[in-house]
Amino acid sequence: MTARIFTGIEDKLGLDKFKAFHKPHLTLEKKDVDQKKLVEEKLFICPAKVYTLNDKNEMVISFENCLECGTCRVVCPEEIGWEYPMGGHGVTYRFG
Repeated sequence: MTARIFTGIEDKLGLDKFKAFHKPHLTLEKKDVDQKKLVEEKLFICPAKVYTLNDKNEMVISFENCLECGTCRVVCPEEIGWEYPMGGHGVTYRFG
């Protein structure tokens, strides 16, 4: 058996399995916050790039890609609502 060589984080993330629940486990709690500034200055740190901006500079939360690492909770505890996905859903890590 040969060792697998990873060239970047995307290769490793590609091994993970995601099972999304129909209800998001990530929410924007403060609606009056500058969403563009929040994504560009704080939430850019998300390793799975869950938080992005659309053409209107509104935040898009791709919760189905969440690694459940809690980084957004630490960086934006007031702005982002975070809870674990319903049992049996979310990310399943695979060896790699």
